[in-house]
This record gives sequence, structure tokens and C-alpha cells, in this order.
Amino acid sequence: MAREKVEEYIEIIYELEKNNKIANTGKIASKLEIKPGSVTEFLQKLEKMGLIEYEPYYGVKLTSKGEKLAKNLERKHRILAKFFFEVLGVDKEIAERDACEIEHHVSKETIEKLIEFIENIKGRKK
Repeated sequence: MAREKVEEYIEIIYELEKNNKIANTGKIASKLEIKPGSVTEFLQKLEKMGLIEYEPYYGVKLTSKGEKLAKNLERKHRILAKFFFEVLGVDKEIAERDACEIEHHVSKETIEKLIEFIENIKGRKK
């Protein structure tokens, strides 16, 4: 199972939980622009991985393991977007879109180095 696909689902579920409290198959399918049946099949796989609790006809809830992954992805996204926008001067919308693509492929080590770099740049600007 592709890590990027798993992460995409986890991000959507996390976002829906934050905004609506319930992430259901229909809302997830709408966000992904796919059929609800395809979503159901994948949710069952995520449940087997221990990332979600899935209750058919009701919805999905992230487990603590799933929430940890979601928060890690959110953090990566924020750091990348900030770097592209504030340090490199990339248009904010493009920075957000690029961060969304790259967050699935960048290592924890690279993110930590980016944080160091951003902090060093801020220190020099003072």
C-alpha cells in the first residue's frame, strides 16, 4: 500500500474530524473525488493498520497512532510552506500546494534541518 495514499486519507480524516467532528465515507469520497465504495475498501485497510476506527454507516475516527501521523504530516506541511513562502519568496498558494506534495516524501531529518535553517535565518535578520 502506497505511503502517500495512506497519508492522504489520514490528512483528510484529520481535517474532517477537526472541522465536523465526524469523518464519514461520503465526505472522504467527496474530498478525494472518488466513489464511496473505493473509500470503504481503503478504510478497512487503514483500520487493519491500526490508524483508524471504522464504523460502517457512521464514520471514521483516528486512533492515537493515526492522530500522531496526522499531526506529524501537518507539522511537515507547515514547515515546508513556511520555508517556501517566507525564506524563498514563493507565492503563498504555490508554497501551500508544493508543501502538500513534498510532505509525503521528506524525511524527519530533512525537516529538522529546515527548522534549524529557518531559525538561523530569523536570527540573522534581527
